[in-house]
Amino acid sequence: MNIQYEDRRLPPILAKVEKGERLSAEDGLALYRSSDLLAVGHMANIVRERLHGNVTYFNVNRHINPTDVCVASCKLCAFGKRVRDPKAYTMSLEEVWQRAGHGWSEAVTEFHIVGGLHPEITVDWYCEMLAGLKQRFPKVHLKAFTMVEVAYFAKRFKMPVEEVLRRLKAAGMDSMPGGGAEIFNERVRRIICDHKIDGNEWLEVARVAHKMGLKSNCTMLYGHIENEEDRVDHLMRLRALQDETGGFVTYIPLAFHPDHTPLEHVPKTTGFADLKNIAIARLMLDNVPHIKAYWVMMTPKIAQVAQRFGADDIDGTVVEERIYHDAGADTSQGLRRSELLRLIREAGREPVERDTAYNRVERSENAFAILV
Repeated sequence: MNIQYEDRRLPPILAKVEKGERLSAEDGLALYRSSDLLAVGHMANIVRERLHGNVTYFNVNRHINPTDVCVASCKLCAFGKRVRDPKAYTMSLEEVWQRAGHGWSEAVTEFHIVGGLHPEITVDWYCEMLAGLKQRFPKVHLKAFTMVEVAYFAKRFKMPVEEVLRRLKAAGMDSMPGGGAEIFNERVRRIICDHKIDGNEWLEVARVAHKMGLKSNCTMLYGHIENEEDRVDHLMRLRALQDETGGFVTYIPLAFHPDHTPLEHVPKTTGFADLKNIAIARLMLDNVPHIKAYWVMMTPKIAQVAQRFGADDIDGTVVEERIYHDAGADTSQGLRRSELLRLIREAGREPVERDTAYNRVERSENAFAILV
């Protein structure tokens, strides 16, 4: 494909990309400051196809949010509520297990479990929740608890992070999601999430988890008050930890949804920004295997186009997602498997169902009685 590079800063970066050389922080800033989206996307697609060819991955998963009660008061969040808020909820163990099983079929390969920082639930309760899920759904991968949640458990229960992770892992936790990273820059965190752990602590929990053999995802929340330097710094710090541990499986850029938050005056991200963040991530994170276009946040349409801008994953069926929908996301709370297949094929990609570890899932179509 012949792409005319209008931005003179980009051809030297293209030369690096074509040679497979690592990009610098200065290259990352040049990419963010360029308005030549097609050129940036073209470079990202070179890397994407070098790594994954024409394949786009998806999975059949369910999201479970056991509670929205949270001691933090993050300005970026519309999900968390105080314990005495009449609108707050906390599921019982039976409710969690029942919710997991509602509409469940043999097709489901992953439960994605995150929630608020509840001031009263014990670590034993979380362990019993995981063990109960494993007992009832032994073949389902449990991707549970962000770095923020684990750090909170460690502080509240006065035990080392490693001990918290050991207990959760023994109870059935198979891997960790990548949420809560937001932006690592401390100036930004003091404004948007000053009640959370800082960026270095987030990275340290991930480091400990990876060294214990737990894989995780990683994220960045963009489109609020951060600047280009903050985004590049965030990506560089993720890349440095990945060089050290190799524990990140997938990177997911998360578009900020301001509705119903104290930052609702901030304009929503554009499709241009969403695609640029996907593309730059693929170019900068040369050691993270997968880049996910999370359709819940960036809409199925943008996630579909993103498969030509560096993304190789479109996430999964999800079924019920509450955190971003509470913040105003107007996408569906779930997509059927057939819809994901159509989105991927229309983008000219080959859909491949995966499990959480990106192993191909091969099954007869009658396994999808509910989710087709």
